[in-house]
Amino acid sequence: MYSQLFQKTSRVLALAFAASLPCALVAQVVPSQSKGNPNAPTPRWDVFAGYSMLDPTGTFYPIQPDGSVLPVSFKIEDEGLLESVQYFFTRHVGVDVETGEHDLFRNTGYASTGASNSGIFSIDGGLVYRWPGVHFTPFVHGFGGAADIDGPDHEPYTWGPIFGGGGGLDWYFGCHNFGLRLFQADYEYLHANSGVSHGTLAADDFVWGDDESINAFRLSAGVVFRGSSYYGPVPGCGPLPAPVLACVATPNLVYQGEPVTVTATATGLNPKQTATYTWTGPGVSSSGEVLSVPTSALAPGTYNVRATVTQGTKSVQSAQCEASFTVKGFELPTCDVTSMTPEIITSDQTSTFTLTGRSPQNLPLQYSCSSSAGVVNLSGNTGTFSPSGAPEGPITINCQVKDDHGQTAACKASLTIKQPPPPVITYHIQPLCPIDFSRDKIRPLRVDNEAKACLDQVAIELKKSPDDTLLVVGEAASSAGEGEESAAQRAVNTKNYLVTEQGIDATRITVVIGNEGTHGVEEFLVPPNANYTSDLPGTKPVDENVVKPQERKPLPMRHHAAAADPSTGAATTNTPKPAHHKKKKATVGGKPSPATPSNGP
Repeated sequence: MYSQLFQKTSRVLALAFAASLPCALVAQVVPSQSKGNPNAPTPRWDVFAGYSMLDPTGTFYPIQPDGSVLPVSFKIEDEGLLESVQYFFTRHVGVDVETGEHDLFRNTGYASTGASNSGIFSIDGGLVYRWPGVHFTPFVHGFGGAADIDGPDHEPYTWGPIFGGGGGLDWYFGCHNFGLRLFQADYEYLHANSGVSHGTLAADDFVWGDDESINAFRLSAGVVFRGSSYYGPVPGCGPLPAPVLACVATPNLVYQGEPVTVTATATGLNPKQTATYTWTGPGVSSSGEVLSVPTSALAPGTYNVRATVTQGTKSVQSAQCEASFTVKGFELPTCDVTSMTPEIITSDQTSTFTLTGRSPQNLPLQYSCSSSAGVVNLSGNTGTFSPSGAPEGPITINCQVKDDHGQTAACKASLTIKQPPPPVITYHIQPLCPIDFSRDKIRPLRVDNEAKACLDQVAIELKKSPDDTLLVVGEAASSAGEGEESAAQRAVNTKNYLVTEQGIDATRITVVIGNEGTHGVEEFLVPPNANYTSDLPGTKPVDENVVKPQERKPLPMRHHAAAADPSTGAATTNTPKPAHHKKKKATVGGKPSPATPSNGP
């Protein structure tokens, strides 16, 4: 049995080898590009016919004359033909219908002779899935249908179900619509029940029949015919479709100096051959699929770059593509003076200003400024203006912003220079002649003749300077037991003399108490802007509602006797002696005032 299986298998393999020889010879004369594209197109349908060997094994149950069933194992080796038609809905999925004929109508004798008279006819269909290639296309399929089976012991042909599945390998070659199915290997399951049959043999009556369950291995090989309708061109027939090249520039809008990348993508190339890329365009140089275009030297405008891909030596395939990009000039910067503080200055002042420059592309900026007069100093975008001898009037500061591409923008600021105000003159009080009340022991608060001479001079000064006022400072000698009341009274009496005797407006005279600790009164000429409290600190104002001026009454005269000295009791004359006391040196207008003459008693 095994020797027979080996012989039949050898026949199938020899048949496949012999059929492949012309295919190999045809493939030798096909140009190199006929090896095809890996994305191989495939036919919508194909037809197969070939030799098939069926090796069924299983169990049948012969029915004995007495009606009993005896299980018997059997093995039948059948040869025949196999045909199929496949139609594909897509490049991969389709349906197939096939028929098989194995040992039909072949009478090989009785079972007792050790031979079989079995025959099997099958028809089935199912789904098929393939992996199309340029030359080799493997596939798998599953099927189901019906089989007409003749039992191994003259049982009648009986229909039963058949199920199975397997796969194979097809080889297409040349520019012809046929190829070889190198092999198709399938498993089949068949079942048939022929029932009971009666017959007469050698004057004896026989009853036979069977119930068969068959497991079969089927091996086939043959020729495949391809349909004329394809999912694409027929592979290997004529030159391959020309490759396609697509170019894309990224980005397609740039500013000067920014790079542009152009990528060329090819389809339809033979992966077994080397592809060469060349580029043409403004300042380009590359030999690969990716090109980097420098734009620093390009003027604003639109530019085209072309790529060419070539492949092959004997039969050259090529494709071209173009990509465009636009170089945009940098936008001009802007300039603005955002602050000028202060806007009006004097010749001894400075002003500070701030510049604000902007670049739409954020380019680095430089600042510069000049002025119609004066001096401008810049630190970054902050400037300082100094008049430095500039005349009075408006001043214009012209500024400029420049980016690193030499593009500029201008802006200006203005300020005004005015004369400085006159210097503030600080006026001080001016001391006048002082009065000494120490000589009149009886009336130490009275304005005597010597005091009148000083006050007459003071009145003259007041009348010459009607805008000035007079400060009268009364003093008291605490060492002699005097208090502030004495100082206040001396000041009020002095003012009263000037008002009543010299006609000086009382509002122009201010009376205060000083802290000198003497028996005198001091007078000070006070200009309109002078502040006597800063020049003469420690004084106290006199309340003239409380302290009233004393009437000036002369002492009674003694004609025939000398007056007694109140301190010694000795007789004295009525002529007073000149007073000898130290007085402060008075100045008027910053110069010493004329000496004040002494008055007699």
